[in-house]
Amino acid sequence: MTVKVMSFEPTPNPNAMKFNVSERLIEGGSRSFETPSAASDDVLASHLFALGKVTSVFYMPGFVTVTRTPDADWSSLAPMVARTIETVSLPVAQEAIAGDDPADGNETMRRIHRVLNEQILPALAGDGGGLEVVGLEGHTLTIRYQGACGSCPSSIAGTLNAIQNLLQAEVDEKLTVVAA
Repeated sequence: MTVKVMSFEPTPNPNAMKFNVSERLIEGGSRSFETPSAASDDVLASHLFALGKVTSVFYMPGFVTVTRTPDADWSSLAPMVARTIETVSLPVAQEAIAGDDPADGNETMRRIHRVLNEQILPALAGDGGGLEVVGLEGHTLTIRYQGACGSCPSSIAGTLNAIQNLLQAEVDEKLTVVAA
């Protein structure tokens, strides 16, 4: 597959850049890597970490978000990231088997995932980020930010409050959302 970086853009996180691509990198979902060792089985992420000055890699079907070290310069790193994305061959991976249910029959989790998938994840993806649900214990939902959101100061307070408010309005007014 030939992947072309169509554009790259800053995110609300000054250390993260979103690279928009011409072809689907994966069928759906996301891939998130916080360390080179975690990326050892992922061709794209391991090549991006090999560039140096990269602290995390996050990608979805239509984009890749790379977070740099604070001392790295985007003017030199961004072109290297774009070339790496374009030259690394990426097979399109299959996502969860049809019928898999991340909620495991829990109606509250099913409703949470619906709100996340329809309203929250598209907004986070627009800024080069995402989140994963770590778990629900009682009325406390634990999430882990990914991509540009992972180390962005606004995700810790403002975005977390917005997610909680939306889930309280749409799912259960007793829900509390915390970041892992």
